[in-house]
Amino acid sequence: MLQVILAVAGVYSLMLLSLFVFQRNLMYHTDSPPVPVQQSLVPHAEERFVESGPGIRVRSWYLPPAGDKPVIVLFHGNAGTIADRDFKAAPWHDAGYGVWLSGYRGFGGNAGSPTEQGLYDDARAVIGALSKDGIAPGRIVLYGESLGSGIATQMAFELARAGTPAKALVLEAPFSSMGAAAQDRYFYVPARMLVRDKYENIAKIAAIDAPLFIMHGDDDRVITQSHGRALYAAAKEPKRALWIDGGGHTGLFDHGAGQAVIDFIEGLD
Repeated sequence: MLQVILAVAGVYSLMLLSLFVFQRNLMYHTDSPPVPVQQSLVPHAEERFVESGPGIRVRSWYLPPAGDKPVIVLFHGNAGTIADRDFKAAPWHDAGYGVWLSGYRGFGGNAGSPTEQGLYDDARAVIGALSKDGIAPGRIVLYGESLGSGIATQMAFELARAGTPAKALVLEAPFSSMGAAAQDRYFYVPARMLVRDKYENIAKIAAIDAPLFIMHGDDDRVITQSHGRALYAAAKEPKRALWIDGGGHTGLFDHGAGQAVIDFIEGLD
């Protein structure tokens, strides 16, 4: 019996070690190749590169706004590339909004390997590039999709602390923290304690001085809607939410999420 207990303990310990060592391989799926912008739904977008660290040159796509309209900066999820979000950018740009589809280090052929701090650096470089183009934070709508909710929330938090809040923060299928999301998925291990890239959205949301819009489906099997509701409850006004019946982790734009974003932004002015 003792040998069985020791064997089980050994296997469990090895599993914990593997999860800790290889967690970023599970968190970041970087195997998608780059796609030429000409093959996308936004072939007229500008291919822009930002320098966000030594040897890190990150590719993004940019669609300038009409006149002084806001720019939506989209931070995508943990798989795919900016090319997979062209269907979101197209109707927003048709409505006159600028759209910056933000690439990440390690994704879509970009150099480097993703980490929480590294992706924050990539996002800061994007905001800096927009500033050089004359787009102040007050004209930037930060949009975070799934993993990107952690990046968008951090940028909104930093801008609020600097006294230059973003125009708005939009979160699609967000998590309260990466540790909480990991614990939901790996309930049989102390996942919250093992996570290195924490993305503590719930600890930052109340300090953000920007209108908030959260969209989350009630059939999300990856990040349950309880995460979005927890963030919404913790956030200050003004805030809005779209709780989508039958919405999964992806496909929210099939339920009108794209137009809901436009309606939300138009309602800010």
